[in-house]
Amino acid sequence: MRNTVLGRRTALAGGVALASASLIRPREARAAKGLTVVLESEVTILDPHATTAAITRTFGTHVFDTLFAMNDKGEIKPQMVESFDSSPDKLTWTFVLRDGLKWHDGNPVTAEDCVASLKRWSVRDPLGKMLMADTETLEASNPKTIKFVLKQPFPLLLDVLGKPNAPLPVMMPARLAATPADQRIPEPIGSGPFRFVKDQWRPGNAMILERNAAYVPRREAPDFLTGGKNVKIDQLTLRVMPDQSTGANALIAGEIDYMQYLPFDMLPVLEKEKSVKLLGLGGIHQFQGNFRLNHAFPPFDNPAVRKVMWKLVDQNATLTAIGVPDKYQTKDCPSFWMCGTPLSTDAGAGGAKLDLAAARAELKAAGYKNEPVIVLEVAGSISQTASRVLVQNMKDVGFNVEQQPRDWPTVLARRAKKDGWSMFPVYSNGTDMYSPLTHFYVAATCNDFPGWSCDNRIPELLKSYTRASTLEERKKIATEIQVIAYELVPSLMWGQFTIPAGFRSDLKGLIQSSYPMFWEVDR
Repeated sequence: MRNTVLGRRTALAGGVALASASLIRPREARAAKGLTVVLESEVTILDPHATTAAITRTFGTHVFDTLFAMNDKGEIKPQMVESFDSSPDKLTWTFVLRDGLKWHDGNPVTAEDCVASLKRWSVRDPLGKMLMADTETLEASNPKTIKFVLKQPFPLLLDVLGKPNAPLPVMMPARLAATPADQRIPEPIGSGPFRFVKDQWRPGNAMILERNAAYVPRREAPDFLTGGKNVKIDQLTLRVMPDQSTGANALIAGEIDYMQYLPFDMLPVLEKEKSVKLLGLGGIHQFQGNFRLNHAFPPFDNPAVRKVMWKLVDQNATLTAIGVPDKYQTKDCPSFWMCGTPLSTDAGAGGAKLDLAAARAELKAAGYKNEPVIVLEVAGSISQTASRVLVQNMKDVGFNVEQQPRDWPTVLARRAKKDGWSMFPVYSNGTDMYSPLTHFYVAATCNDFPGWSCDNRIPELLKSYTRASTLEERKKIATEIQVIAYELVPSLMWGQFTIPAGFRSDLKGLIQSSYPMFWEVDR
């Protein structure tokens, strides 16, 4: 059943009636030009500072904006900022906001709002914490100017302010930024190209985002998350589908216009469907699958038990079980920082090879006490399939495993507690995982982040990484960090792969990215 946004055929069929009505009421509002999309899951958390969930990031990139952003080459460019400069010693930075920026409630964006936003975001974000630790003062010099005074140079300052990784450093009104970081903002008011329509939100069914008529795009061409964000549709409807197959069939039927994650078993059909186009990218636009281990709860509070897990992961078997075609997968990637990226390395991975016999002996020697390994799984997802492959190997070597399938919002809620779970499978965008500063399970080392892994050497090396001035220096430090990560086992990589998105072939202007972006899209 279609929602209240009229489809293209419906709009055309109603053309005569609309034309007749316009003779009587020439200013009558026309039918909305809409786009209906199915994303990876339902948006349930509307505060981009509050979570690392990618679905909230997608919501955040449409409703909010950031001071800087990343282009497709990985370069950081101004977004809300018009101009910036730094002192010769790189200790004082000033950022001047663009003209015409307004919040969705009509109030102007001020430097004071941005300062409050940065301070709130930094409480939850590991990179933000590092930046603030090196910051002497952060204040608004005037309504349009933000001023950073640093204790020592922070070469990656712009990279931090423009990072595409969740929690996103989005800007919000100071009154919302006053919300304690451990609480969620009461309403999502940003300055982005789309506006959240609260009274049309139907949890479990659909969310409506409207074009922000007051948004002033940059003049540059759109480039990943940078440049002009010209919205050419009136409404964006985020539909909730019960499963991927239902969504794929809806895409073929023209009931939806875009689906973020297509089911692998339907790709042969979709590739032959002339009304549908597929979007599958490589490099940092691929995904990295991980099993996140809970170091605060048995049995993975035992380092020796954690290390056994490296001998149980079979990336090729996992991707095959999921159904990833060869052209969409990277074979046996040992790098925490993704394969095919500047920091890719196999350092520390010598013992991470499938070996059930060795794992069985090591588990016995580790003193495992048959504690249940409680696996939180997202029911019906490819990560649940990945979990089944690993769980079988775990059972074969003597682990007592209890699988608990849940929906994603429930997993997010459960993982926030230090007890009652042992691990969960998940997959993340390569833009999140290609650097030790952004890799969820490494960057959060010794921070209050679900999994609670800690080796004090890593935070110190991360600080060194932020101060490194060359790529070669950063590569060396990233290699050192990975060696420690293989010892610590914050997570286990279960594969690097692409999940193609699908969209109706009459759509124009869709930005080529693994991130869903619906500015510039038209038909």
